Amino acid sequence: MLIILGGLPGTGKTTIARALAKKIGAVHLRIDSIEEALISSGVGEEDLGPAGYMVAYELARDNLRIGLTVIADSVNPIELTRAAWRSVAIDSKCEFMEVEIVCSNGAAHQQRVEARTNAVRILTWQQVLDREYEPWRSVTKQIDTAEFSVDECISAVERILHRGSASAALLDESF
Repeated sequence: MLIILGGLPGTGKTTIARALAKKIGAVHLRIDSIEEALISSGVGEEDLGPAGYMVAYELARDNLRIGLTVIADSVNPIELTRAAWRSVAIDSKCEFMEVEIVCSNGAAHQQRVEARTNAVRILTWQQVLDREYEPWRSVTKQIDTAEFSVDECISAVERILHRGSASAALLDESF
């Protein structure tokens, strides 16, 4: 199973991804960590382009092909990257679910962004607001971290996983 998490910086993706990976014994692939390693290796930030995503796609394939669950943790801002993640799952002959993490409370979201000190690149709230981010056309679940605790968010993902098919129509289910 490939669990594809996406959402703007500061919504809680990594917090959820880490806790979920620990709970279910999944591989956690975080684009920010991969990009940080690339920058540390001498690749200039301006030269990163899609490199972090390309590395993550291959790491995900390797782990999916040996039967591990993978949690992909990235902003995943455009349909192109979302489609690429779906292709990784399809190529690996495994199911996938897409989870968009949002924070509907603007003040709380802004506070989270401004309080971040351990991010690869520290962003201002204005940079988050100005970031290219296309609406999701295909998403298994949207989880609002302004309304629910980390444990409740993880439980929502687990409920989908336990249903056995991430492709079920779950958009009308409230959480």
